[in-house]
Amino acid sequence: MAMKIRLARGGSKKRPFYRIVAADSRMPRDGRFIEKLGTYNPLLAKDSEDRVKMDVERIKYWLDQGATPTDRVARMLEAAGVSEKADRNNPKKGTPGKKAQERAEAKAAKEAEAAEAAAAPAEEASAE
Repeated sequence: MAMKIRLARGGSKKRPFYRIVAADSRMPRDGRFIEKLGTYNPLLAKDSEDRVKMDVERIKYWLDQGATPTDRVARMLEAAGVSEKADRNNPKKGTPGKKAQERAEAKAAKEAEAAEAAAAPAEEASAE
């Protein structure tokens, strides 16, 4: 059975609240889980103690059993000092999309034309 440590969403509309759970990876996000391991309330301040509460011993147990944490839970575990920090690399994150690249190229071409037009009268004046 493939185990995951992941977030299960609760709370009402626009008021999210998450449980950190150990669940079978084949179960739905908010569906059946094996054990509740903690809570996460994203509406609280980042420095609040109650924002993330975890049962670290049980999480370590599930990690030893072969459970894999999701990306978000892995970041929480890193912040709590349970697991070592993993290297993340997303080289495409900072690159603009296609439309933005087209706009930038068009703007550069327009500026180049304006620079040439400004340079042409200056050359004629110096030739005289």
